[in-house]
Amino acid sequence: MNLTNQFLIAMPALQDPNFHRTVTFLCAHNEEGAMGIVINRPLDLKLGEVLDHMSIEVLNDSVNDMTVLQGGPVQRERGFVIHEPAGNWDAVLAVGNAIGVATSRDILTAVAKGDGPQRAVVALGYAGWGAGQLEREVQQNAWLSGPADSSIIFDLPYEQRYESAARLLGVDLERLSGEAGHA
Repeated sequence: MNLTNQFLIAMPALQDPNFHRTVTFLCAHNEEGAMGIVINRPLDLKLGEVLDHMSIEVLNDSVNDMTVLQGGPVQRERGFVIHEPAGNWDAVLAVGNAIGVATSRDILTAVAKGDGPQRAVVALGYAGWGAGQLEREVQQNAWLSGPADSSIIFDLPYEQRYESAARLLGVDLERLSGEAGHA
């Protein structure tokens, strides 16, 4: 099971405050573990504030008002830029054919100048799982998984992303049981 480039949708019964009612874009998943970015937890923080703190001059005013997301509970001070197209940045992980996740300063500088990727979402922190941990959590019915959809990542209001990601799978989260079934 490789869940790279998938959405992890928290089951309604998942009460962990870090993940309750979240959609996580899974950027990497292999035998060593998994890493993802929560895409529906806006912080009370604008990108302009982050760039100012980093001494990056903003030449594109719309960038100042971009909301920064809480990407997960690990390394909350570290920034991640989910973007499309993937592009060629100093530190970028290609996820699927079109989306990249960058952690380097050069992409933020390009975004601030208006020269960045066509679409971008900035998050602080990430979600991480050790070897076999995510697979166990999926078996325990903590998560639904399904193909990621870039329109949910980049276009939908944050409060619509959870239900919309579940609808991609034909699932109404309000009707799901918290009980796991195994054949």
